[in-house]
Amino acid sequence: MAGKALYIGPRLKRVRRDLRLTQADMAVDLGISPSYVALMERNQRPVTADMLVKLAAAYRIDIADLAAGEVEETAARMQAILRAPLYAGIDLPKIDIEDVAASYPGFAEALMRLHAAHEQLWLTLAEQREKGVEDVLDPVEETRHFLAQRRNYFPSLDDSASALAARLKSWADMAAHIEHVHELEVRFVPPAEMRHALRFHDFHRRRVLINARLTEDGRRFQLALQIAALEQSEAIAELVRDPGIVSDNGRTLAAQALRGYWAAALVMPYDAFLTAARRQRFDIEGLAAEFAVSFEQAAHRLTTLQKPGAAGVPFFFLRLDSGGNVSKRLDASGFPFARFGGACPLWNVHDCFARRGELLLQRIELPEGGNFVSIARSVEVRGWQHGHPRLVRAVALVCPEDYLDELAYADDLRKHERTPVGTTCRLCHRPDCAGRSAPPIGREILSDTYLRASEPFALSGE
Repeated sequence: MAGKALYIGPRLKRVRRDLRLTQADMAVDLGISPSYVALMERNQRPVTADMLVKLAAAYRIDIADLAAGEVEETAARMQAILRAPLYAGIDLPKIDIEDVAASYPGFAEALMRLHAAHEQLWLTLAEQREKGVEDVLDPVEETRHFLAQRRNYFPSLDDSASALAARLKSWADMAAHIEHVHELEVRFVPPAEMRHALRFHDFHRRRVLINARLTEDGRRFQLALQIAALEQSEAIAELVRDPGIVSDNGRTLAAQALRGYWAAALVMPYDAFLTAARRQRFDIEGLAAEFAVSFEQAAHRLTTLQKPGAAGVPFFFLRLDSGGNVSKRLDASGFPFARFGGACPLWNVHDCFARRGELLLQRIELPEGGNFVSIARSVEVRGWQHGHPRLVRAVALVCPEDYLDELAYADDLRKHERTPVGTTCRLCHRPDCAGRSAPPIGREILSDTYLRASEPFALSGE
């Protein structure tokens, strides 16, 4: 071995990472310069026999393990991967694979990670097929996809709601409209008589019962929903005859969402609400006060301002409970959380439960480099009588940071450093996250033989 020079850059780098050493640390231990360590790791300088002895002595490593053929091992792994049917028909001579393993070890590692992630995905899909999961339709996802395809904007519903909004400004106006146009009695009754429901259309007795414990904004919204059910059923049924919705449950949930959309458009007419939003610089609490609606209703309505030529800020809306369960998700911004929910504990929406009633602001940086701002606050669903618990949820509005200057929160947000947030642990490859609950797909987990890191998982590539 005395005169043999080895090019084992990736193996040397792995040893250094396992020991949690910087190149400068290793250079001190070996009596060389940090730049020389970098050159050896990039296979631009060989690791001599003398250097192997120094490495073994400094870190108590078996020389045989260090001298084992790193290039040969990498090339063999790549050859095994490239025999898969996916790569059939591609001319990949053995000598080319060995050349990549020797000259471009970083590229080889990237290919192997990508293949590992691909295999794990297909195994997951295969398991789902074995369980028959592919045949089970998720009506919630059908509805979310239906709304997202249209960026949660339905002009025909906005137009019909706006036509009535000028006359139906209060819950009393709406109750009178139901009584005169539809000949239905509107009554406000105690929660016990409602069996804790918010609204009940008693078809046979020709009356509409509203829970008397509702606040004014709650009464208005429930009466608006009733008008939507009475006057917009055909229009909504036509909209949900969408080829993307194939299940009955999906159509039911989509129709329910559109009735809510129309009710919000009646209470907060598009043009008036957009004008106020621009004047107030999208201050959610200010808009809620101006239109006598709840924080959640105002935040939800902001996601629907997507009229071509008269659009607001493209917001993503999320509502979740303290257990992390997402009960509402609407997207008009292309925010990656639209698919994966609010799983990252670093997102400020999760802090709302400890800081109830406080408006929380955050600048977000995603792993792919996208920058967003998040406005979050807790909202409370009151109990309808003694003994019924109050349910607390968290609501967040998120938009691209490009729109920061349009927001009333801009000055405060600029005081915040960006927080690195991921969409979900399985897809987030940030190695130094203490909040991680699972390793990312396709990444190697480093051993804790030499060092136990503070992060739950020590990942290769740090």
